[in-house]
Amino acid sequence: MKDRREYIIAKAMELYALQGYGTTSITDLQNALDIGRGTLYYYFSDQDELFQTCMERYFLQPKQEALQLPDNVNMEDMIAAMERYLDSLEQALLKFDDKRVNTSNVNNLMFDAYTRFPSLRRKAQRLALKELDLWRKAIGYEQRLGIVRRDIDGELTAIMFAHIKNSYDSGLTGAKMDFDLLKKTYRGLYKLIKTPQS
Repeated sequence: MKDRREYIIAKAMELYALQGYGTTSITDLQNALDIGRGTLYYYFSDQDELFQTCMERYFLQPKQEALQLPDNVNMEDMIAAMERYLDSLEQALLKFDDKRVNTSNVNNLMFDAYTRFPSLRRKAQRLALKELDLWRKAIGYEQRLGIVRRDIDGELTAIMFAHIKNSYDSGLTGAKMDFDLLKKTYRGLYKLIKTPQS
């Protein structure tokens, strides 16, 4: 039962990424999944529930799991958490059968989801604020220890770290997000803000 539900979520996410939510019908889902309408409705009350479940599974859950960190988080732990989050996104993309699914069409789908479903947007905003707060705490903690330079603006630096994963330029990288470059950016920015003796 659980495997069937997981299969439906994975195939539906792939179809939504390729076609968009608004143009994907229940019939499209049935054909892609090779299941009857009754089976689909056994697991999900309607297409909205299925779509929101896909968004939760692929975007919100991995980030929520990555941000399960203590308030006294340090920069290494924070960077490692974001690297785990990026790894989960990359692994999810690699599992899709259709290789036309990429970070570009998945990002477009995410923005569409947050526009259509305010509850998803609110959850995403809460996670974004939690991430920003954790960056602030990590920077402040290491400033007090003298690991991070005390002359930098902690708030601005926290915002910069929080926006790294949102800053890829699809014109430079094509439709594919360069996950390794994002990880190097976290490490590079951290190196720039550290005190010389650290």
